[in-house]
Amino acid sequence: MQPTSPRPLAVVTGASSGIGYYLALRCAAQGFDLVVAADRPLDDVADDFRIQGAQVTAVPADLASPSGVDELCQAIGNRPVDALLANAGHGLGKGFLEQDFNDVRHVIDTNVTGTLYLLHRVVPGMRSRGAGRVLITGSIAGFMPGSFQAVYNGTKAFIDSFAAALRNELKDTGVTVTCLMPGPTDTEFFARAQMLDTQVGADDHKADPAQVAQAGFDAMMDGEADVVAGLKNKLQVALAKVTPSQVLAEQHRKMAEPGSAND
Repeated sequence: MQPTSPRPLAVVTGASSGIGYYLALRCAAQGFDLVVAADRPLDDVADDFRIQGAQVTAVPADLASPSGVDELCQAIGNRPVDALLANAGHGLGKGFLEQDFNDVRHVIDTNVTGTLYLLHRVVPGMRSRGAGRVLITGSIAGFMPGSFQAVYNGTKAFIDSFAAALRNELKDTGVTVTCLMPGPTDTEFFARAQMLDTQVGADDHKADPAQVAQAGFDAMMDGEADVVAGLKNKLQVALAKVTPSQVLAEQHRKMAEPGSAND
């Protein structure tokens, strides 16, 4: 039997580090209990969340697989979810034809399929209760053809679009959907994607993940449709909307092509 608690419950995926860690920390500090999930160990970070007064259930699971999502939902049990922060995701560098296709599938299954399956499992309960907040981590990468990061950018284009559509489907239900769209952020993302030799990966001026998480959390709590963290990123998105796709693809190539850090 799960312990009872007067605190609302937030579910945060990708919570072991980076933006997801700070999203979970912010939720705990603002009075939520937590169910957190990641494909990496969570014991140490769970203690950080407990210091904030939260009851924490940590679920080490690969959310690219249906069984991983099922394991997370089993940990949630019958407790109502007040906030779902679907943040799990990862990138993949190099040219598409040089990538191992198993790695390609894992990016798609993590960023898209697993995210949608989790939403499909959790959000109906919110709708039936007439209350709930959803934050989905997209990216400004979704506005750009991602040369040498084509699969990742493609998944984020899907997520950015999907979040807006789901928000519209849920209007007047009491459930809000917010899309957080960060730019390059100082996390383990670039190391895991094998992009440290790229211009964007080597950039020392990436965004602070704590500040990005704060912007996303505030937007979710305010029920906003989307938030682009950082003025520079907002300008980049505005320009992307009026720039030809092949121009954007060439610009992205200069940032993400292997070896571009030395150019």
